[in-house]
Amino acid sequence: MSWLIKIAIGLASFYFIYYRLQGEFTPEKTQAVTSAFSNLNSYMLLLACIIFIPINWGIESYKWQLITAPIEEVSFITASKSVYTGLCVGNLAPGRATEFLAKILFFKPNNRPTITLLHFANGMFQLAVTILFGLISIFVFYQEKISGENSAALWIGILCMLLLSVFTFFILKFQSIQKWIVKKFERSYGQHALPYKFNSKIISKLLILSVLRYFVFTFQFVLVIKLFYTDSLTAEMIAGICIYFLLTTVLPMISVVEAAIRSAIALMIFSGSDISEIAIVLTAVILWILNIVVPSIIGYVIIVKEKFEISLFKK
Repeated sequence: MSWLIKIAIGLASFYFIYYRLQGEFTPEKTQAVTSAFSNLNSYMLLLACIIFIPINWGIESYKWQLITAPIEEVSFITASKSVYTGLCVGNLAPGRATEFLAKILFFKPNNRPTITLLHFANGMFQLAVTILFGLISIFVFYQEKISGENSAALWIGILCMLLLSVFTFFILKFQSIQKWIVKKFERSYGQHALPYKFNSKIISKLLILSVLRYFVFTFQFVLVIKLFYTDSLTAEMIAGICIYFLLTTVLPMISVVEAAIRSAIALMIFSGSDISEIAIVLTAVILWILNIVVPSIIGYVIIVKEKFEISLFKK
């Protein structure tokens, strides 16, 4: 049964990946890709982007190891396996809602309720950083551009403030939320879960690591777009990248068309710039392939090789 579930996860994940990619590479886009890789510099840029994949997810794995350590200490390798498999399984639902189902399997069953909560808390730290940089970019560089779309900008701003409020409440009241959640499952364990409380030290570390990771995937975006755009990027373009990550983070994503949605957002943000629309679309798709598709494949390989019980919580 375990092998059947693993095979089903893989087939479903690859189907979603195929579904998102089909139609993206038209003859015009293919020609643009061919032209972009006409010199050694292009290959060096792509190699740098690939090198940043393990750096990006390595930081995320270290964050995951750090935030879960008070409940259950795991090695960096185990934390990495948890993150990669979670990313793979996360492809099966909109908004990667199923990601935690795989991540918690690397922890003891009695710790899984708290580990599940920590999964969402960890994501909120990265979300908060993405929102802050995105809002700063909007207010500093894009006030005039959004002046004719005050309604949309207002609603996005309200959504961002709401998400930051939820993040603050979740972290400050985490111990109370943990007690309420664990109480629902304690009969299954016969023991109480270890109490967890965020302190200033761990909050600072997680925020710093989240900022570092934010710089990594932002720089990846710059490297990819330089494959197609030879001129220097302006400060406004860099701000546009921050806004791109803000919108792709806070706006609801439908999994089967995620690549198309990301491309549409990129086109909206960089409209009127000197960067060609084909380059913008390809940048969004390539970045998605590098940071989602490739790690998801790694996650699936780990799922196939690992031996663990496919269950949410211990019965």
